[in-house]
Order: sequence, then structure tokens, then C-alpha cells
Amino acid sequence: MALAIFAVKTFVACQICALVMEDLMKIIRTLNYNDMSRKAANVISAQVILKPNCVLGLATGTTPIGTYNQLAQWYEKDDIDFSRVSTYNLDEYRGLSHSDVQSYHYFMRKNFFDHINIDINNTHVPDGSNLDAESACRSYDELVKKAGYPDLQLLGIGRNGHIGFNEPDDHFSCGTHCVDLTESTINANSRLFEHKEDVPRQAYTMGIQTIMYARMILIIASGEDKADAVYNMCYGAINPNCPASILQLHNNCVVIADEAALSKCPRTI
Repeated sequence: MALAIFAVKTFVACQICALVMEDLMKIIRTLNYNDMSRKAANVISAQVILKPNCVLGLATGTTPIGTYNQLAQWYEKDDIDFSRVSTYNLDEYRGLSHSDVQSYHYFMRKNFFDHINIDINNTHVPDGSNLDAESACRSYDELVKKAGYPDLQLLGIGRNGHIGFNEPDDHFSCGTHCVDLTESTINANSRLFEHKEDVPRQAYTMGIQTIMYARMILIIASGEDKADAVYNMCYGAINPNCPASILQLHNNCVVIADEAALSKCPRTI
């Protein structure tokens, strides 16, 4: 029922989206990856300063590493305090434990959490070691809901328009669910593994509806290989074939992308 209601609301909203999209989605053009990372870190830093006990939704992959590095540098200078912040990550590979060096839990500690003063008990990542998909997804949904959903959700975007591990499909997903990764996503992630065959074929991910509950969405993109996805996200039709396109309907979405990633978008920004 929830999926049906979400689909109907999405269809109706799509009819008027072309009239209001530019008012809803703020696009910030940056010079390069470092500039993108610094500006994204500024937005996150402001959120933490304004609300020290805020809930952050976080992302993995190579794109946000520069943002995390910048935030860690500011922490070292006593410019930002994460001691009261709680975090909820988008996704995790199914079958990987928190201690696995390829898990997103390990990624977050290596690239961010171990470099700031966050209480590790206040950081959350889906439990990839729980092979009972229904149980793992239900538990994570309950955690995120109990936290009141993110004040700010950080997102990257895949070459095929995926956000989290919400892959192109014939519908927009609702809550946390288990997904079969597409070949393009497996290929893109294989650079982080010794062999392509080592890349897990499934993952647990927050659904689109859960992501849309965030009070602010910050999506970052860098590189020419993301140009098609960024254009479709910002200016294409709202279509589950490009999951990120649903962000056109969010009332507080900021896109920070470099020149290369925005190379196919109008230069009105």
C-alpha cells in the first residue's frame, strides 16, 4: 500500500515538476573536485554548528572522501565538534561484516569516523552480516525512523543515476531493501577490489522514500563520466530509470558539482 501511495504521489507531482524544479533544486557549479569537496564540507559544517545534535545521512564511494577529509581537517583545528552528532549510512554490501576491509562500515571508519570525535556508538550502517534480508532491512528502517530521519542527507550519484544502491528500475523503492547490483555498478566498484569477482552482487540500501524524508539533501558529483547522470537528475524526466531524478521533487535539495560533471547542463548557474 505504501508503495502504491508513493507511486501515485510521484506521478501527480511529476505533472507539475517542470514548472517548479528550478525553484526547488539549487545547483552550485565548482571549479574542480577539491572545490566541490570544500563547498560540500561547508554545508555539512554549517548543519553541525547550527544543530550540534543533528542527524547526518552519509554516503560512501570515492566522491565524498575529499569532503570527509576537509571536515576532519576542520575538526583538528577545533572548528567543528561531532561529539553529539549521529549518522546513518545509506547502504552496505550483503554478506560483509563490519570488520571486513571492503565493508562500508570499515570505509567510514578509515575515511572519516576515526579522524573526528564522533561517538562510534552513534554511527550506523546496515548490518551486512545479517543474511536475513527482511530482518536486516526492517531493523535499519526502524533505527532511521526512531532517529527522526536525517537533518541532512549526503548523496553521490552513480553513472547510471543510482543513489545509494537504488538502481534503475521500473518503480521507485520505499524503505530499506535488498538489491541486486547492476553490471555497471559492479564494474564501477571493482576498482576497489582485488578482483572483479570479489565484488558482492547484492547490497542493503535505504529506499528512495526514506531518502526523501531527509530535511535537506546534498548531492555531490565530480568528473565527466557523471555528466549524463547529473543532467538527467536535474533536467530529465522524473523516471525510475534514473533514480536520482526523484530529487527534483524534494523541497530542499542542493547539488554541488564540478565543471566536468555539469558539462551537459545549461550554463545558467
